Amino acid sequence: MSSQCHNRLSKEKSPYLLQHANNPVDWFPWGEEAFEKAHKENKPLFVSIGYSTCHWCHVMERESFKDQEVADILNKHFISIKVDREERPDIDSIYMTICQMLTGESGWPLHVFLTPDQKPFYAGTYFPKEQKYGKPGLLDLLPRLHKAYENEFDQLEEVSEKLIEAFQVTNTTNNHTAIEPNIIETAFHQLAGMFDSQHGGFGKEPKFPSPLQLLFLMRYYHETNEDDALHMVEITLDGIARGGISDHLGGGFARYSTDEMWLTPHFEKMLYDQALLLMAYTEAYQITRIPQYEEVVYNTVKFVEREMTHPEGPFYSAIDADSEGEEGTYYVWSFQEVIQVLGEDEGTLFARSYDITEEGNFDGRNIPNLIYTDIASILEEFNISEDELEERLDASKAILLEHRQNRPYPHIDDKIITSWNGLMAAALAKAGAAFTNPHFISSAKRALQFIENHLIKENVLYATYRDGEAKNVAYLDDYANLLWAYVELYEATDEEEYLEKAKQIASEIMDNFKDEVNGGFYFTSTRGEKLIVREKIIMDQIIPAGNGTIAWQFWRLAKITDNPDMLQLAENTISTFAEEITLYPTSLLSSLMAFQTLNSKGREIKLIGNPISDILKVLQTTYRPFDIWSTTAPLETLSVEICQNNSCHAPLKDIEKVIKEIT
Repeated sequence: MSSQCHNRLSKEKSPYLLQHANNPVDWFPWGEEAFEKAHKENKPLFVSIGYSTCHWCHVMERESFKDQEVADILNKHFISIKVDREERPDIDSIYMTICQMLTGESGWPLHVFLTPDQKPFYAGTYFPKEQKYGKPGLLDLLPRLHKAYENEFDQLEEVSEKLIEAFQVTNTTNNHTAIEPNIIETAFHQLAGMFDSQHGGFGKEPKFPSPLQLLFLMRYYHETNEDDALHMVEITLDGIARGGISDHLGGGFARYSTDEMWLTPHFEKMLYDQALLLMAYTEAYQITRIPQYEEVVYNTVKFVEREMTHPEGPFYSAIDADSEGEEGTYYVWSFQEVIQVLGEDEGTLFARSYDITEEGNFDGRNIPNLIYTDIASILEEFNISEDELEERLDASKAILLEHRQNRPYPHIDDKIITSWNGLMAAALAKAGAAFTNPHFISSAKRALQFIENHLIKENVLYATYRDGEAKNVAYLDDYANLLWAYVELYEATDEEEYLEKAKQIASEIMDNFKDEVNGGFYFTSTRGEKLIVREKIIMDQIIPAGNGTIAWQFWRLAKITDNPDMLQLAENTISTFAEEITLYPTSLLSSLMAFQTLNSKGREIKLIGNPISDILKVLQTTYRPFDIWSTTAPLETLSVEICQNNSCHAPLKDIEKVIKEIT
């Protein structure tokens, strides 16, 4: 096939698949056409899984999939399938687990070799064209696997069967044992043991922002007053905010840092990171009232609205790390360019403040950061006040951002993903309530309205949308995060419609995902495509696991609506995974936070009558992770009932007494 020809991917909507539409590889999308051809020609399947803003996916395409020599081997001996992991997280999750079982590795691009029946016999992540980095090259690997498939098929099939059998054993959970009462403390100590006390974050490089860890630690602090828990949160959030992982000109965060001090990011920006970090900074502000955290929240929202928002309100999935063929080009600066754009005086002040040097801090160029910036020495050196410094730097950042916007912009994956939009809507609703900002809440509403209008067809929710087409029956994470968003919006607005929508989503989750035999919820719907296994995901990955989110949100919804059956379901979901929570608490933090919530001394606050706006404002703007509130208005006078530990106090009828009681 000539590299000038279009392959079958040219008819797809996924940006990732379209990136490969002109490869000489005879790519198929995942589907029956590929499987039938593999059966008919008795060829193995080569499945390549990635996403459109994945740097090493780009590298592998340039090295191998645009290469005629590699393409010739694939086209002759394999049926090649491209999968966008963001469109098909079900396929990605199954084969990522297989890859981990076979190699101990995970990551993207992900490659698996399957029989025509979709059974795996070999897997890996990045493969170069020729052997390097200690990895086999495709030119050696492909002929070897073709030969093995031709001559040793029975052995390969035996490997496949054992892998699937082992997968199914780990996927069946039915312990319903009691969770160790000290497991929350155990998780705290495990996180403390991994904590980087100098720079913040957990573990060594590459270092991820890990917002779930921060959300858990804030809840632990709230319950125990353990100062070290809040200390870990503050050092981490401060380190991220100062580092190059934070975009100091445009706002928002890169996916992870390649070093332990947060200086050099992997420059790609993902929607889920913006959402979860937005939640973390919002909650940290509620606890500490540190002004910098509020500033980060506003800058993050401003960035998302400017660069990751569809004209009709929903949010795009990602922005690439690469532009002009290199990673980070859009974001880095030379010293001379900064001086040229800002002028000598303002350029020198900005460079001194943001670590811009002639030598550079990233391959001879500079990533703006505040890691080692000493404000006091800058104020003395330039003989200015702190207010003047802030004013001048803000003006310089606006000028540099405008200049940066004239550079070739990185690729945007403009897919709308229901799950990630749910996370962002939940984060915006929380921030809108915390900062009394109706615009944030309006943005959350617009995103959800788009999903309701465009990703629900004949009462079926879909997972992705692009270019006028909704695709793929929604997965558990889509429902879980949409439920989260509706509950947050109800608590933020006191608008009954969001409570009703939350109840509807909860009903659909129970109808389409519940494991009636073993407990918990499957990742795929009863309406979805049947794969080699129906997986149940419990460990948190790039976003919180759906089972953990559902247990937490079911608890909140049960308390708001006085639904004992839903409360029991939340408890059962957690107990289903008791063994895993006990063994790997810091890998199941969403489930552990649900367990925290179920066992907390949270209050149920029922607001009846009027006026309640002042009380709601206190509830919404203060940190209260285990409290829930609901309103009804049958009375003209105020009556507030506060329940805790399965008992209710006498109703309060005085606003000042209510506020004193809840603060």
